[in-house]
Amino acid sequence: MSCGFCHVGPNPSNPPADPEHPKWENLNSNPGAQYFWVDRIFVWDVDESSFAYQLFHTSRPGALDTSFVSTDYMNNPRTMNSLYNFGARMALAKKWGKEELAGGELNNEHLNKYVPPGSALTQFYQAPNTVWTPRVLKDGSDSVGALGALNRVFVNIGLFSEEWLEHFRPFVGGTKFTPFEIAVANKNSSYWKATEAQTADVALFFLATARPDYLKDAPGGRAYLSSDKGALDRGKVVFAERCARCHSSKLPEEAFRIFQQQSCTGANYLKCWNDYWSYTKSEGFKKPMTSLALADDFAADNFFSTDLRVPVTLLETNACSSLATNALAGDIWDNFSSHSYKSLPSVGKIMVHHPISGAPRSYDMPAGGRGYIRPASLVSLWSSAPFLLNNSLGDFYWSGSVGDRMKSFNSGIEQLLWPERRKGDRKYMTASGKALPGVIDVTSATTYLRVPKGYLPDFLEQLVGPLSYAQPWLFSDGGIEIGPIPEGTPINLLSNIDLEQRGKVLRFLIDAKRDLKSLPPGASDEDARKAFANLVEPMLEVSKCPDYVVNRGHYFGTDFFSEEPGLSDQDKRALIEFLKTL
Repeated sequence: MSCGFCHVGPNPSNPPADPEHPKWENLNSNPGAQYFWVDRIFVWDVDESSFAYQLFHTSRPGALDTSFVSTDYMNNPRTMNSLYNFGARMALAKKWGKEELAGGELNNEHLNKYVPPGSALTQFYQAPNTVWTPRVLKDGSDSVGALGALNRVFVNIGLFSEEWLEHFRPFVGGTKFTPFEIAVANKNSSYWKATEAQTADVALFFLATARPDYLKDAPGGRAYLSSDKGALDRGKVVFAERCARCHSSKLPEEAFRIFQQQSCTGANYLKCWNDYWSYTKSEGFKKPMTSLALADDFAADNFFSTDLRVPVTLLETNACSSLATNALAGDIWDNFSSHSYKSLPSVGKIMVHHPISGAPRSYDMPAGGRGYIRPASLVSLWSSAPFLLNNSLGDFYWSGSVGDRMKSFNSGIEQLLWPERRKGDRKYMTASGKALPGVIDVTSATTYLRVPKGYLPDFLEQLVGPLSYAQPWLFSDGGIEIGPIPEGTPINLLSNIDLEQRGKVLRFLIDAKRDLKSLPPGASDEDARKAFANLVEPMLEVSKCPDYVVNRGHYFGTDFFSEEPGLSDQDKRALIEFLKTL
């Protein structure tokens, strides 16, 4: 149950005849819960006037904000990871997944303790402080070893909650976050110890079972595959030249040597990344990579990701996932992110857009771990659309049948490779200087943000008594209610407010209640919109992530990526035919 709730889904290779009544053989623990609808699960009694409903509704099917409870003051619904070719991923980790540990990070357990001394699985930890590890979570922050990444998940869903909840205020935050310490769990929790003793078995389960779901093996799947060898070979060449540098674990040896330098760990990572990226644009990379891609065994034991941390300046995807803070030094997951991660340099400036006017502006990305995204694996890509890290790219067809999965795939892959076909009622600038349509998640009705007293941040809860007399309109039944929030308001304007900026947040609350209180009874949405307009800039000033366009980025191979010419339509079609075989 603990894993299956988010990772078991309809079996792509053996889908149920009736999606409402699957049999056991129609379920699979590898692809992730792609049909997990957060708003339907957690807000079953729909009330569009509730801001909480609007917030949950931004999670597209198959996406979930895993930092919702231990909040980082950002709305970050992200896809639930598929678990394929875990053996290939571990082999990749050994080649260039080196991380250095320090402080509480050193208290993580490793596979050496649980497998026989001669096992190949003992090679991923070298005492006292070196691991070779997959980089887990979208930002690659889970980086203390495979077992540490697994153990953290159980804490995040309630293990030893007696201690966990002492380090933050659930859902709302507003208090200083402190690390959940493994040393404390080791000393005080039999539940932690019992779980820790079993996670090695979970890792071994993944190694044994995480096999791809191939379209050719699915019922009727071969009808969607091309038999044109020329087109497939051309697709492999395009993949080798444009995609493999982020989406293949089989690479020329020179590629691995770049990141095997000792200096590439931590603060010097970005220099090594730039050297690697320049190399992948050269014939010295493309020629041997093409030979690898054309080999008959290219797909065998290929994780189809590098697990490297890619600067979001290059990806141009929504930056909020790369700005997550829970794994930073001194924060809740401090013990589960490596010293190397915490030492990462800033990637520089990105372009963000005003959520109302759409005007572009520059934003400085912070250092210390933020600013990077780990490339998704392309194993069984045909079955996992919509695309991007938040499932925002492509139309979603929900039955789980092969036909519906392929409809979702075709919709998503076309929007990926032809960005001008993406949805959105306004245009937003790319780094290439060209504009594209984009989507900002907005409220679908007039809403109210209601926070009961028991969930208020400490600094506000302490003011309830004094201010309820001086400013009675600021509080409602001991809590806070803000509204009416007009229909069409960008949801992340409110959800991304950084409550650690206490003075500014309190000033905003007072201004918000004053402006909205001035509305006459029965005021129209247009009246509310005018009153709310004065609050936009104050909210932007305290935003933890001022990036609101959810379906932007990943322009590689298109005319919207300025570093290389876009692919021809013929090459894009050939690439798609190859991707369907993975």
